[in-house]
Amino acid sequence: MDALQLVGLVAASAAVAGFARRTPVPAPLLLVAVGLVAAYVPGVPDYTLDPHIVLPLILPPLLYTAAVDSSYLDLRANIRPVALLSVGYVLFATVAVGWLAYVLVPDLPLTAALVLGAVIAPPDAVAATAIARRLGLPNRITTILQGESLVNDATAITAYKVALAAAVGAGVSWAGGLWEFALAAVGGIGVGLVLMVPIHWLRTHLTEALLQNTLSLLIPFIAYAAAEEVGASGVLAVVVVGLFLGHKAWKVDFATRLQEEAVWKMVAFVLESAVFALIGLQLPYVVRGLGRYGMGEAAWYAAGVFVAVVVVRFVWVYPATFLPRWMSSGIREREPEVDWRAPLVVGWAGMRGVVSLAIAFSIPVVTDGVDFPARNLVLFLTFTTVIGTLVVQGLTLPPLIRLLKLPGRDRYAETLAEAQAQSEASRAAEERLDALLADERNALPKPLADRLRTVMERRRNSVWERLGAVNAVTGETVDDTYRRLSREMIDAEREVFVQLRDARRIDDEMMRTLLRRLDLEEAAAFREAD
Repeated sequence: MDALQLVGLVAASAAVAGFARRTPVPAPLLLVAVGLVAAYVPGVPDYTLDPHIVLPLILPPLLYTAAVDSSYLDLRANIRPVALLSVGYVLFATVAVGWLAYVLVPDLPLTAALVLGAVIAPPDAVAATAIARRLGLPNRITTILQGESLVNDATAITAYKVALAAAVGAGVSWAGGLWEFALAAVGGIGVGLVLMVPIHWLRTHLTEALLQNTLSLLIPFIAYAAAEEVGASGVLAVVVVGLFLGHKAWKVDFATRLQEEAVWKMVAFVLESAVFALIGLQLPYVVRGLGRYGMGEAAWYAAGVFVAVVVVRFVWVYPATFLPRWMSSGIREREPEVDWRAPLVVGWAGMRGVVSLAIAFSIPVVTDGVDFPARNLVLFLTFTTVIGTLVVQGLTLPPLIRLLKLPGRDRYAETLAEAQAQSEASRAAEERLDALLADERNALPKPLADRLRTVMERRRNSVWERLGAVNAVTGETVDDTYRRLSREMIDAEREVFVQLRDARRIDDEMMRTLLRRLDLEEAAAFREAD
């Protein structure tokens, strides 16, 4: 892939993802669909997923952004269901789907079928969590889906390595496989624990936001490479570091947080858009590789494997949800009550993604002089499973959630909790201000002291105002009107600065300085809508 092709891929996928935001169709699904169509448009170059790029260069930043945005406390509170899905389910799916594929496809060796099972075992929850948040699913379901996606890739990659060694006759045993799995898991977590403290120390001691954000971009690659270098799980190392840094992000200065959030949103948007477009663009390459398998025959196998993947997830999810609660009174006391609807959503949200394709593409044609059996068929079945789950489950998940009428997030209760938290913080700030102003070293003219109190009062009242009545004419809350008027005033100032620059009364450098002050004022007055 040359530079022009790469630029074209990024630009086109970003445009499609941007358009998807104006439609009810989730961006991943639209990107895959457009990629499938574009694959057969004359003039569109061939794009082939390179596992040497996807796994070490694309997976770490995507995992890191998800980990930083996750709640360590929520994940710890839901560690049991997350572990059952990210570890237990992936291993179960590897064996169950592999065995079903072995029964379904003639002449497919069991070891090769287990490789297929490991490849398509991990759900990619990017699309699922996006839909969950968009439709306002309960926080617990969203946390479980997100937590599953953070760890299941490590489980699947390790299971794949064990199954691949068995498929090419490397003499692997069950004991050896379990040892390799334990080494990868413990080693990955250990590398993450070793790296997270010094990285956090460095982040808090760098004095320039630019340097801090440069470090931020390097962190996922450092953690992944360090773990892989010692034979551990790079995925788990990235997740551990990301969770810790996200939990401690409040200790980093505000300029770094503002820049970091913007930078990582852009990085995640570009990578996710390009990755889902690449999934669709693989169709010609995968179909050409079928070889002796006819398209009709392979399509039947693909339908069977797709059904097996969907059914096996439900076979695991329902018992894993209810059996522990039935067997342990402690779990029943600690965790909220669950009915049949929540596991139905979790089960149907098992969409596969780019990690499965990247692992499949990494299957070697020949290993130590031994051909991997049915490699092209395994690649085709992986591709059809990824496409099938994204299209079928992805398109039907939103109406399913609406049909089940799950209790969504209580926006009023959340806003009330936010207002109460802000009130407590404002009281602490007011007490601190009174104590500071009582010291003659902090003497301020009354207008400036009053301004500090006004700003503090504004923060305290703004959240409460969202709970109040709206303007009968405009439909705005008091807070909305305040934001709009603030922006109008700032726009008026901005226009004057530009006019002064154009009249050569101030230079460009001064105008940029003045505009930056206005930008910060606008950011404070017009915060991102909740």
